[in-house]
Amino acid sequence: MKSIKTLALVTGLLALSGVSQAQFSSTWTAVSDYDFRGFSQSGTDPALQGSADYAFGDSGFSIGAWASNVDFSPYDGDIETDLYANYAGKINDTFSWTTGVTYYMYPGSSANDTLGLPAIGEYWEAYVGFNAGNFSFKQWYADDFYEAGVSAEYTEANYTASINDKFSLAFHAGYAWGNAWDAFGEAVGESGELFDYAVQANYVAGHFTIFGKFTGTDASGGLKVEDDIFNNEPRFLIGVMTTFPWGD
Repeated sequence: MKSIKTLALVTGLLALSGVSQAQFSSTWTAVSDYDFRGFSQSGTDPALQGSADYAFGDSGFSIGAWASNVDFSPYDGDIETDLYANYAGKINDTFSWTTGVTYYMYPGSSANDTLGLPAIGEYWEAYVGFNAGNFSFKQWYADDFYEAGVSAEYTEANYTASINDKFSLAFHAGYAWGNAWDAFGEAVGESGELFDYAVQANYVAGHFTIFGKFTGTDASGGLKVEDDIFNNEPRFLIGVMTTFPWGD
């Protein structure tokens, strides 16, 4: 948990410094299962996640760091740390475009010589996106997915519907494709391309957002994971999150 503790310390120091509260924010989440594109990253166990984000005024540029506990057993490593940079450009009051890059790291992960497993691979992923009101679209590309020497693409669409000032619904659809997913499919005699989905209900209670999420993939045959590690079956998770600094 060293990365998460470090992130919490940095968050506290920045909050006490002269950094503008309008530029700095930090979001902390406790969730029953760390889900990423329909796959459990925590062995369907709870996860504690935190971010430190900085926006460069009205320029559209922002940077940040995010961390969470993970469970990729039997691969070694229990922490994921992401570093990212984004740019948002406004077209008009309804439309905007975005682009950015994320670097996924697994500090402390090492090779398992007994089982002949490498350390968890680190990799870059870049995206371009388009927003139209409450709808957003992103296309992601990773040139060296988990340092496996193959590329991977991910296409996603998201829509958020506000019911009132406290309750909202978020809808997500994603499609994983590319050489890496083709290789996964060939290894088990299946089509490697996967569709994932999620529906999330959010309720704002003071400074906290309580949420429930239903997620999963269309994986079948050899690509369907029923074990806890990397589980990609339909499942329900719950969580609570808050963003600092708290306003009035």
